[in-house]
Amino acid sequence: MAAGLNYNMLPKALPIPVDDRSADHLTGLHMPSFSLSATGGESVRLDRMGSGFTILYGYPMTGIPGIALPDGWDSIPGARGCTPQACGFRDHFSEILARGATVYGISTQSTAYQEEMVERLHLPLPVLSDSEFALTDALRLPTMQVHGVRLLKRITLFVNDSEIKHCIYPVFPPDKSAEEALGWLRSQT
Repeated sequence: MAAGLNYNMLPKALPIPVDDRSADHLTGLHMPSFSLSATGGESVRLDRMGSGFTILYGYPMTGIPGIALPDGWDSIPGARGCTPQACGFRDHFSEILARGATVYGISTQSTAYQEEMVERLHLPLPVLSDSEFALTDALRLPTMQVHGVRLLKRITLFVNDSEIKHCIYPVFPPDKSAEEALGWLRSQT
C-alpha cells in the first residue's frame, strides 16, 4: 500500500458525485448478447442470466497496495471508494443470495488486475472485465477520463430476464452501495 494510504477507509470530505443524467436511459434496456471474462476463469453472458435479479456494481478502478493512485484521485467526485464498495458486497453476499439474486462487480480493468483484488479482499463473487468497453459502449454506461484513461463511473444495475429494471446512479457513499442495493431488492418483495 502506498505510504499512509488505507484503501479500506474513505477520506473525510470526499467529493460527492453529481447526477449528470448519463444513466437516465438505462432502465428498460436489454443486455447485449456477448460474453465478458470473469475472475475465476469463467465467461459470463449477461443476457442469459434468467429470472431473478442480477446486480452489477460498476466501479472505476481498484488500487493495488504499494502502487500510488492517480494524482488527484481523492478529489475526483466518485473515484475513491472501490475497495470499501467491493467489501460491502462481500459482507452482504449471503443476504443477496438469500434474496434470490446474484452479484457481479464490473470495471474496465483487465481480469488479471481484478484477480489480485478478488484474492486480496476475499471476494466470494466474480468480477467482470470490460477492458474492451464492449458493455460500456453497448449500454452507453457513464464513464470518466482520468489522466487519459477511460474508466467507468460508479453505478449499480439490477437486471432481470436480461432487462435492466433499475439503476442506482450516482452511487454515494461507495461503502454503502451494497446496503442501498439490498434496500432496493427488499422493496421488490
